[in-house]
Amino acid sequence: MCQLEDVARAWEGLQACDAARLLATANIPWWVAGGLALDLFRGTSPREHADLDVGVLRCDALAAVEAISTWQIFEAKKGELARLSPGRAPRRDVHCLWCRPAGTARWAIELMMEEGDHDVWIYRRDERIQRPLSSVVQQTADALPYLSPEIQLLYKSKAPRNRDEVDFSVTWPLLPADARSWLHDAISLTAPRHRWLAFLK
Repeated sequence: MCQLEDVARAWEGLQACDAARLLATANIPWWVAGGLALDLFRGTSPREHADLDVGVLRCDALAAVEAISTWQIFEAKKGELARLSPGRAPRRDVHCLWCRPAGTARWAIELMMEEGDHDVWIYRRDERIQRPLSSVVQQTADALPYLSPEIQLLYKSKAPRNRDEVDFSVTWPLLPADARSWLHDAISLTAPRHRWLAFLK
């Protein structure tokens, strides 16, 4: 087991299109997440991204791991990394996996595990927030799936860092009215005094 702060800077993220190649054999729903998902929604990138976040349903996590079974895969939890044994599904209390090709020192993909099933997505921080899975993922013109921007901003709203504030400021004005309303209601439910609410009214 190793400490996250010792390795957190050792990233060499792949391109979003690389995820499609790597997960092609998994036959599961997946999507680009994180700040890069917002870039795909806007079609512009206001900042660089060190890593590539890829979302999958927890029920599909083992299939995703098997698609990159030759890689080194670690569970990330509470500031520590623990090697995931081959053929094992991640623990229920682990929400992300750090992944890198075997024999390399730099991480390439962070697999983010979402709750729900193939019909309904559930916000893992508050189960009152749910949506049909079909509305959770959007696609670029070349069919690259990415997490809907209002959901990605909801995740970023918990404890916004400087880069999250940048992502919010350049994304929220572009949200369709229904997406902006949904984000307002979701943040109102989870953090009723959040400063982003004033922009989303």
